[in-house]
Amino acid sequence: MTDAPVTAVLDGLATVRGWQEDFYRDLHAHPELPHAERRTAGQVAGRMRDAGYEVHEQVGGTGVVGILRNGEGPVVLLRADMDALPVREDTGLPYASTQVTDDGTPTMHACGHDVHVTCLLGAATLLSDAPEQWSGTVVALFQPAEEAADGARGMVADGLVELVGSVDVAMAQHVLPFPAGTLGTRPGPALSAADSMRVTVHGRGAHGSTPQAAVDPVVLAAMIVVRLQSIVAREVAPTDTAVLTVGSIQAGTKSNVIPDRAVLQLNVRTYDEQTRTKVLEAIERIVRAECTASGSPADPEFELFDRYPLTRNDPEVTGRVAAAFADFFGHRARELPAQSASEDFSDIPAALGAPYTYWFFGGTDPDAYRAAEEAGRITDDIPVNHSATFAPVLQPTLDTGTQALVVAAMAWLQHSPSAD
Repeated sequence: MTDAPVTAVLDGLATVRGWQEDFYRDLHAHPELPHAERRTAGQVAGRMRDAGYEVHEQVGGTGVVGILRNGEGPVVLLRADMDALPVREDTGLPYASTQVTDDGTPTMHACGHDVHVTCLLGAATLLSDAPEQWSGTVVALFQPAEEAADGARGMVADGLVELVGSVDVAMAQHVLPFPAGTLGTRPGPALSAADSMRVTVHGRGAHGSTPQAAVDPVVLAAMIVVRLQSIVAREVAPTDTAVLTVGSIQAGTKSNVIPDRAVLQLNVRTYDEQTRTKVLEAIERIVRAECTASGSPADPEFELFDRYPLTRNDPEVTGRVAAAFADFFGHRARELPAQSASEDFSDIPAALGAPYTYWFFGGTDPDAYRAAEEAGRITDDIPVNHSATFAPVLQPTLDTGTQALVVAAMAWLQHSPSAD
């Protein structure tokens, strides 16, 4: 049974819902790329001030932090990410994005960060409107540049720890393509660590008609791609999980010119540091060996970028949130498997020394999902995050995400420090 204070805080949801839906449509229509979330940040800061929060802007560039102190008690940090992606929207929505940057890059909230921002604004407002129902401090953190993998670190580097002080628990959420109105938690590894790597291999250029005069980096790159596929299949234990993707190969400019170099871009996903290290070391070993086998005239070059930490949910915190979700949402709350996507959220609680949890909630029309499931066509018919057709339904997505943040926060805030 849901605690009375939680119910009392959520009694205001009907009032909040009206402006939330309008705010969401506007935000979806005006996406901004990482480190450029100025319009979004301004609107967030205005809403937070109206709700009575102490607002700090330009934290880590465009980040916004709202702090609401309401007596003695735990400090709970709730985080939402604000940035969009360089994707041309193809949803057909009346509020679809038509935004392009100054250099012509299309932009879209193709990952659902507009949902996250809107839900956190709603939850922060509901908590502010019912101060008699809880005690403690709420930190509402709106983070830039999650898609660039450096937004959380940027806020930390810009003094976030000194700004918010000691935090008892940190929490965040993400909308995913499963039925709206449902949500799920997971203790332990919930999202993978991610590492992108740029590998440059060197050859010797020549005319296409005289391959004997060349060291062909295209052939070299092809051999590397084939051999890399053996890492997960033959070097990672079957009980462990890893993904290695070669997402890009660039070499040459003309059909009859053998180029002098090739550039490969790789992406690695893992769920523990031992496997992460093993895979990255294996990539370098294989690339160097293939370069030697091909007679490459120069050593290969390796550049790691867009590195995301492992999201490992604290079991105790996650258990407490899962119990609160079960009380409030009933059968709509469940435990989910680990997801292969990645996040930089955990850089924030790591810097604060706070335990954390990160959960997922659905954004797909339940009827559409059910029909696709019955037809065995979920992969074909349900748009996923980062696609041009990803479009969470407004309701019950916004309600669920807002309720989840309130319910999770109140699992701490309605208790005194001594009760904890």
